[in-house]
Amino acid sequence: MSGDVTVISGPTAVGKGTVVQALKARHPEVWVSVSATTRPPRPTEVDGVHYHFVSNADFDVLVATDGLLEWATVHGRDRYGTPSAPVEAAVERGERVILEIDLQGARQVRQRLPGARLVFIAPPNWAVNRLVGRGTETAEQRERRLRTAQVELAAADEFDHVVVNDDLGRAVDDLVSLLGL
Repeated sequence: MSGDVTVISGPTAVGKGTVVQALKARHPEVWVSVSATTRPPRPTEVDGVHYHFVSNADFDVLVATDGLLEWATVHGRDRYGTPSAPVEAAVERGERVILEIDLQGARQVRQRLPGARLVFIAPPNWAVNRLVGRGTETAEQRERRLRTAQVELAAADEFDHVVVNDDLGRAVDDLVSLLGL
């Protein structure tokens, strides 16, 4: 597979999704992959738009048939992955492809697609307020996410570029520049 593939990754709760949504709003020509997950949807999430919500059995089939470009168990319990076929089709069409994925997935994409551009979204400071403000996690879930984020922050050096998400507009400007849009 060849083409323009950019991986957007970073620690939990850094605002990867918000940055990618703002990029897409500014540049609707970019193609953003929709990940599959075994976790249940949040109240405002729509299947096929935010994620493809699949059963554990269906996820197992995707893994067994090489139907995922990358996949990982996140926060020690739920699985997430990028379906291969839609990404391959978008690259074949010559589209700019964005994968918003976790650190484990970014490492797998680096192995499978050595030409992919890896961008690490970094927080300006610790992301506790964002997690608490979300209101969707229990105290135990927040603690687990924060422990995961500490490990993920140490991986920034593995990426081609680091974009600090201290200001949404500036973070998107940095991405636009990196992507040559």
